[in-house]
Amino acid sequence: MNNAYRPLIGITMGDPVGIGPEIICRALADPKIYDRLRPLVIGDPAVLKKAAEATGSTLEFAVVDAPEDGVYKAGRIDFLCFSEIDARTLQWGKPTESTGRAMIDYITTAADMAMAGSIDAVVTCPINKTAMKLAKSAFHGHTELLADRTGTTSYAMMMAGSRLRVVLVTIHVPLADVRQALTPAAIGAIIDLTDASLKTRFGIPRPRIAVAGLNPHAGEADMFGNEETRVILPAVLDAERRGIEAIGPIPPDTVFYYASRGAYDAVVCMYHDQGLIPFKMIHFTDGVNTTLGLPIIRTSVDHGTAYDIAGKGTADPGSLTAAIEMAAEQARWLRE
Repeated sequence: MNNAYRPLIGITMGDPVGIGPEIICRALADPKIYDRLRPLVIGDPAVLKKAAEATGSTLEFAVVDAPEDGVYKAGRIDFLCFSEIDARTLQWGKPTESTGRAMIDYITTAADMAMAGSIDAVVTCPINKTAMKLAKSAFHGHTELLADRTGTTSYAMMMAGSRLRVVLVTIHVPLADVRQALTPAAIGAIIDLTDASLKTRFGIPRPRIAVAGLNPHAGEADMFGNEETRVILPAVLDAERRGIEAIGPIPPDTVFYYASRGAYDAVVCMYHDQGLIPFKMIHFTDGVNTTLGLPIIRTSVDHGTAYDIAGKGTADPGSLTAAIEMAAEQARWLRE
């Protein structure tokens, strides 16, 4: 990996009335970030300045016309302006149609820039489903919007930290519908994406991928359900035949313990809470959401807009800092 290269990272401001603007101010106040990468904020300078006042930030703000015009030095935030919200009338925690539209514009702009190669990666601050609805968006979140913008049909959400990585086969699916959504093909596709991404974006030449079972004790020889032998195991065996080191199905009550201690490089999980509960127990303040399968690098904070504390200057920037660092690391691996 080329550790000398300083990747150019586009950071979208997220929901203008959420905590995105203030965690940007707090994260980019750390001068060490500039030793490793070049951060470029995509959003609204007036809103960011209002957030800076809330955090007591003394950072300089510089609006640039193009990424190559940035200076990227500590103490200064280089900024691409893509909305002109009246900060005097903006109310923290109160989304409107215009703030929702701006939020979406930041994301699509960053995706287009990454596709064109003018930035190395995209880091997204939190957005809100209600704000997307107010803006009449057809999408419910970042992942679906970015997949559509980049023409991606096969993608997955990975939550990543220093001790644990989890990848979800089903995401926002009601628990009652998970069984029907699980197929050998669907599970196999996620195993493939996980294996390829760990190699190319995390620099792991031979990933060890644990595949969680669905039922208690992974079905216990079909006594507690047969999804393990009928659906999950065929996907694991097929991956093994293709040279992927996939192990499972492993009982969910033990797999995360061993993965968090280094036995596996990632755990493929069958449903949302199966993966996110153990992940957030370990990485609540420094976890990163990264989308696998996109033709661009995208990482994100693993939390929401936190409307209840927006504008108070108390939001923890830890997850954003981790997301920025991970995006830069992935960009450096891709240059190998």
